[in-house]
Amino acid sequence: MTIMRSKEDLRALYGHPKPIPTNKVIDHVDDYCQRFIALSPFLVLSTQGKDGLVDISPRGDAPGFVEIENKISLLIPDRRGNNRIDTLENLIENPAIGILFLVPGMDETLRIQGVAEIETDSELCAHFSVQNKTPKSIIRVKAQEVYFQCAKALMRSKLWAGDYAIERSSFPAMGEIMKAHTQLDGPAETREEMLERYKDMMY
Repeated sequence: MTIMRSKEDLRALYGHPKPIPTNKVIDHVDDYCQRFIALSPFLVLSTQGKDGLVDISPRGDAPGFVEIENKISLLIPDRRGNNRIDTLENLIENPAIGILFLVPGMDETLRIQGVAEIETDSELCAHFSVQNKTPKSIIRVKAQEVYFQCAKALMRSKLWAGDYAIERSSFPAMGEIMKAHTQLDGPAETREEMLERYKDMMY
């Protein structure tokens, strides 16, 4: 087993990037990025807590659910979840954040790194209300590094083509998995029961 121990060893193995990957990073959300964000119904947030562990959290809603406050700041509503609030607790301890935006049908993705703060202004939260449900907080992201990621990863995965899509029934229901992981008594929640429960919990 050979373990890499230095950046020099990594560069000796991989070589150096060409000018475009090196120079493509910008420090603001330009018109191209704004258009991509407006089309995106799904993103993944990455934060890190005081313990050093990295948390990754998916967020999704109708395209445009992330708003552009200005060329530096984005606003992301914190929709109803399970109240673990790992992302929010991490941001209290460490404001660093990374975001990956996806747009169905596009193999390119958009990456934003920066810092974030948690906003609870009532008028701002009300602006993001859906189905008369108002988020308790808004994550304001201040971009520092912004760039488009090339298409190769999604092309290899054939994510939008559906080549690797499975029948959902071929994988255990989440209720069965949660029962095993939590070791709780009682019957496992069926997928039908879960979907019915989510109807009133989506926002």
